[in-house]
Formats: sequence, C-alpha cells, structure tokens
Amino acid sequence: MRLEVAVCLPHESETVAVVRTVVTHALGSFGVRPDCVDDIGLALSEACANVVIHAADDDEYEVRVQIDERRCVVSVRNTGHGFDASALRDEMPDALSPSGRGVAIMRAVMDDVAFTSEPSTGTIVRLVKDLALVADGTLARLLRRRGDSPG
Repeated sequence: MRLEVAVCLPHESETVAVVRTVVTHALGSFGVRPDCVDDIGLALSEACANVVIHAADDDEYEVRVQIDERRCVVSVRNTGHGFDASALRDEMPDALSPSGRGVAIMRAVMDDVAFTSEPSTGTIVRLVKDLALVADGTLARLLRRRGDSPG
C-alpha cells in the first residue's frame, strides 16, 4: 500500500494547520501510533512555518507526502532565494530567544532530516520517519497478511 499526495499552498500561516491536519488524519486512519503521528505533524508544522516566515511573500510552497507500510517521507519545497543549509544549527537557541528551535525539533522527532537549498531552485526540507503501528491498525493488518512483521 502506498499513498502519495502533493499539494501547492499559498504563503499564508493558515495553510500550516491545514496541511498538518490532512497528513495526521491520513496517518491515523492507516493505524500509525498517535505518538508517531504527533512527531510527524510537529516536524511538518515546523518545516511549513519556516517557509511562511522566511520565504518571499509571493511564493507558493509545495508539500509532498509519501506513506507506505514502513515509513513516511515528507518534502516541503518553496521556490524562494534559498539559503546556506550548511549553516543550520542542530542545537536549541538560548532559552530567551523567541525563535530558532525548528531545525532542532525536526531533527529530534524524525529519523532523517535533510535540507537542499540553492538560489535557482529554492529550498527543500525532506523529513523521514519510520512508522510505529497500532497492532490492530490497517497497515499492521496488511503487513501480517503479507507475512511481514509490523514495525
């Protein structure tokens, strides 16, 4: 089983909640454990919020989600000017800082986080999470029928 969805969104803060709701509901309906769904939703929200905050106002952004029996891959892409992805910090900022926690949060809750950013193509954030499944959920049942062990 595989679900692939791509959506282009306007550069507006309200779209962050919309795309998070769509993705988390899909994961929940497939029988992904709530803690895993929450991690993916949090990382997705952080990636989308960064686009809304840092990209040019007239940019649209794209969220592409691929879910299969084993993992969820999310790509968030904007067509802005790009930035130096190698300069991103993994650690949390000073406790009094009002921002700067997004990358550290994404890396803390996801299995893999990668950034690609170039002036000509914009920025792509790729988030990967191995799925933890509810024992009696849809994906776990499908895996058992195939003779695979659910994750």
